Amino acid sequence: MARPARKLTPDRSARHLFGADLRRHRESAGMTLEKLAKAVRYSRSHLARIETAEHVPPPDLATKLDKVFGTGKRFARLYVIARREREIHPSGYRRRMELETRARVIDEYSGQLVPGLVQTEGYARALFRISNPKASPDVIDEKVSARLNRQRLLQGEAPPDLSMILDEAVIRRPVGGPAVMRAQLGRLIELVDTGTNVVQVLPFAHGEHALMGGGLTLMTLDDGSSIVYEESASSGTLLEAPAAVRVRERAYSLLSAYALSPTQSAAFLTQAMEALPK
Repeated sequence: MARPARKLTPDRSARHLFGADLRRHRESAGMTLEKLAKAVRYSRSHLARIETAEHVPPPDLATKLDKVFGTGKRFARLYVIARREREIHPSGYRRRMELETRARVIDEYSGQLVPGLVQTEGYARALFRISNPKASPDVIDEKVSARLNRQRLLQGEAPPDLSMILDEAVIRRPVGGPAVMRAQLGRLIELVDTGTNVVQVLPFAHGEHALMGGGLTLMTLDDGSSIVYEESASSGTLLEAPAAVRVRERAYSLLSAYALSPTQSAAFLTQAMEALPK
């Protein structure tokens, strides 16, 4: 049974507009994805992902579509803008945010920072301020607001299952000062073991592991597919190849086994919070 067509939001980005126009022209021409695939020599699945804005269109597709649909340079012009979006956001962060809203399960390892989905306002503000010291208060407020709005994902009627493994460095570094960090640790304690959330701490005593040096997010989407987002201090990469995903899933699974249990993690977080200066 075919899954229902994903709702498009062409006002969100050029890539979404490209996909919406592709679907509109294809349906107006009475063409199935299979028929279009033969005409432009791309697979049906590839075209389906472009239609739903999950993939950026390849360079030569726009010209082929303009020829098939007789649209002049409509798709060629859209591609130029869509390509520019990819250049502005080489990390795929925007697409990661889009996919996050479709995630049913999120597993996240962080080696340096509390993940954005569970940051307090004070913690997020401190991070945005230090990452761009010249930013105006209005810009910082806008970024903090966007971060907090993103957290609505966990407050809906059907939130995703979220598990986090936090390196001890995340717990020990007092971002924003003692008061801000105390509030942030309190927030983590609330999430340690709920119906949809699990938090584990990976202590320094464990030593080296496969995910050192960055952050990792594993997402299982609403269609059953799995993706990985790897993040460093200045960039991020989305991985969708099954083999690459399996390697990261195994690394995360091992790290979960090495980490403290939720009960032990709660005690660890409480101790760290109480040790902060008043």
